[in-house]
Amino acid sequence: GKGTLTLSPYHSDRMLMSRVAVGGLLGVIVAFMDVNNLIIGKSHYLLYHLVSAIQPRMLVTFNEDLKPLPVPVRVGQAVDVVGQAGKPKTITGFQTHTTPVLLLTARELSWVQTSTLP
Repeated sequence: GKGTLTLSPYHSDRMLMSRVAVGGLLGVIVAFMDVNNLIIGKSHYLLYHLVSAIQPRMLVTFNEDLKPLPVPVRVGQAVDVVGQAGKPKTITGFQTHTTPVLLLTARELSWVQTSTLP
């Protein structure tokens, strides 16, 4: 593909690790220790355990008729704003793009405008 999915057990800005995703990854790693009998042989369905660790990296917006809707978004480096007074910015060094957008690791996304109605 075009790199629109990632394989990682982390979520919530890499602060939490999913036990289910780690178990799926470890199960496949153990299955690859005997590739000829398990993966290439009769138990190829063990690769489905990877699905628990797959996450999307692409943002696509649609309207009510399921047509692609270009929406301006800001993509930048995530900033920790816990405990700061007021309404601080959650991203820094951002660039404005129009959806669809492919996100990199440790990147944050914010909407430019609050409503998308014409």
